[in-house]
Amino acid sequence: MTQRHQPSLHERWALLRFSVVARLLASPPARGDLHAALEELAARTWVHPRTGESTRFGVPTIERWYYAARRAQTDPIGALRKKVRKDAGSRRAMGQKLCAALATQYGEHKGWSYQLHHDNLRVLALGDPKAYGRPPSYATVRRYMKATGLLKRRRVRAKDTEAARRAERRLDEREVRSYEAEYTNGLWHLDFHIGSLPVLTTAGELRRPHLCAALDDRSRLICHAQWYLEHESAELLVHTLSQAIQKRGRPRELMTDNGPAETAAEVTEGLARLGVVHSPTLEHSPYAECRIMRSSPPEAGHDPAQLRLRTVIVTSARFA
Repeated sequence: MTQRHQPSLHERWALLRFSVVARLLASPPARGDLHAALEELAARTWVHPRTGESTRFGVPTIERWYYAARRAQTDPIGALRKKVRKDAGSRRAMGQKLCAALATQYGEHKGWSYQLHHDNLRVLALGDPKAYGRPPSYATVRRYMKATGLLKRRRVRAKDTEAARRAERRLDEREVRSYEAEYTNGLWHLDFHIGSLPVLTTAGELRRPHLCAALDDRSRLICHAQWYLEHESAELLVHTLSQAIQKRGRPRELMTDNGPAETAAEVTEGLARLGVVHSPTLEHSPYAECRIMRSSPPEAGHDPAQLRLRTVIVTSARFA
């Protein structure tokens, strides 16, 4: 059994307009009687196609519908449909020269904010009002940039090397999306973080501790986190990972960055023997490890002993 076609709102408006002037088209009034017929139709009530409430239409409106339908020889209902605006797709507040200047400016500074683009575009327009016209508002610039895909891009904070240029091109050509492992222990993130609060050792030295943490991607559970006074090394990474595996089991995949400790031979070979897939992030792309980065900074200002206590409480609560 076929379903009954439900007309769209534009079609319902066209049918209503046609029903209002249909009697005038079927039986045209005599010369001089058109205005009286229009006033009679304007006094009647009609069902609004969108709200279903009673509504009325003025004499000029009905007259415009009448002449539009009469001029259409083959499709009077189509002539009474809502038309696309003539300026649809164009932006009156921004001319072609201003749009081209914004595109050039974005190509040179893709990491700028919308406000910064607007401020520079405003200075450019005020400097030559005859060529660029009136400067657009901030809302206009932001709306235009979002509609045309001129979105703010991450800047690769690295030296001008071939790897950094590849990372920059990768951000320009590919879309960066968030992800999440389907199962617990399917993917772990592991990374180091330098604490912002120095500690006083027994030798009387102020040293900044390093936090090494392993985080489960699915459950967001910190499998193990530990502070070290030594600098980042493969030995500390292996110790943290061993403690995490003894507590939470073996993961299927481990994601790290491309630091010396993470790419050391004893780490890669040990993961291969355990059957854990090692997935290092792309060069100069730290946003791939955003989960572990976002988990570490809030704890950096706390005392290591307090952090260790809080970590034990959190991990125990997740498995209570």
